[in-house]
Amino acid sequence: MQENNKRIAKNNVSVYPYETKLLVTGAAGFIGFHLAKRLLEDGFTVIGLDNINDYYDVRLKYARLAETGIAENKIEYEKAVQSEKYKNYRFVKGNLEDRELLENLFVEEKFDIVVNLAAQAGVRYSIENPHAYVQSNLVGFMNVLECCRHNQIKHLVYASSSSVYGNADKTPFSETDRVDYPISLYAATKKANELMAHTYSHLYHLPTTGLRFFTVYGEYGRPDMAPILFAKAITEGKPIKVFNNGDLSRDFTYIGDIVEGIVRVMSHIPTGENEHPYYQLFNIGHSDPVPLMDFIHTMEDALGKKAILEMCPMQAGDVKTTYADTSELEKITGYKPTTDLKTGLERMAEWFVKSE
Repeated sequence: MQENNKRIAKNNVSVYPYETKLLVTGAAGFIGFHLAKRLLEDGFTVIGLDNINDYYDVRLKYARLAETGIAENKIEYEKAVQSEKYKNYRFVKGNLEDRELLENLFVEEKFDIVVNLAAQAGVRYSIENPHAYVQSNLVGFMNVLECCRHNQIKHLVYASSSSVYGNADKTPFSETDRVDYPISLYAATKKANELMAHTYSHLYHLPTTGLRFFTVYGEYGRPDMAPILFAKAITEGKPIKVFNNGDLSRDFTYIGDIVEGIVRVMSHIPTGENEHPYYQLFNIGHSDPVPLMDFIHTMEDALGKKAILEMCPMQAGDVKTTYADTSELEKITGYKPTTDLKTGLERMAEWFVKSE
């Protein structure tokens, strides 16, 4: 762990006083893949878990796994696969809803920290397939909480979402704002996760930290989200759908900043001295909402090609603006996302062109 401790000290993050083993769920997903890769390079021991569902093209998920040394032809349900690239990484295909699998995994591996990034993602898809969200985001998260409770997990870090803020008029969005009126089932499940975590923190003194992510983009990004959808359409000379006739703004946050935020938060374990004992929430966003049309023009520059625009009305479940107040994250961890949109999109575009 010497290299790991050096890296953490360099990043001004408190060092764990124990040999650290982590469970990262959603390890074949966009954020989970990047986090697992970062943790492995930092020297942590990581077990990745993912069900590799077909919500979007599984080839991208297998490509992410391959980047961390997990061969597709060796993956079987419930079987731990050793990475061919990192000696400190193993991957298990499995569902959070599979309570027996999860319980056995926790008992066998004796994790120190759990980072739960597995979830059924997507705002619009939650309107078409609500049951998938209940199973993964509610039943699955309940199983994670129970396993953490019964296995003395030192810190549970889990993904929430900026979608919990709904169509709030007040900006920027602060963790202390009321978020009682979600406008999509996806957002409702994320708010429910926060409430469930608070209950376990209160009843069982389980340290939990929820992270409200704001419009994440970057290399290996999800193909159902605007950054990759736009990049694909622009490069292929096809029109892109511009919702609400372009009158939207998003707090676009580069994946590297999201991962850095997670790593920082991992070491700041909430205690019984918190306002809400053993429980905390943080926004992780760039704190600089970008009008959708500006985002499109910046992507055009990154790709060297003009977009064909198809102006569309507002989509059900969408919000007009997202804008993170990250002052609490900065106060507690000393970190604030810094990658500007031009730099982030240029990195994403370079990867995207090579991957096509």
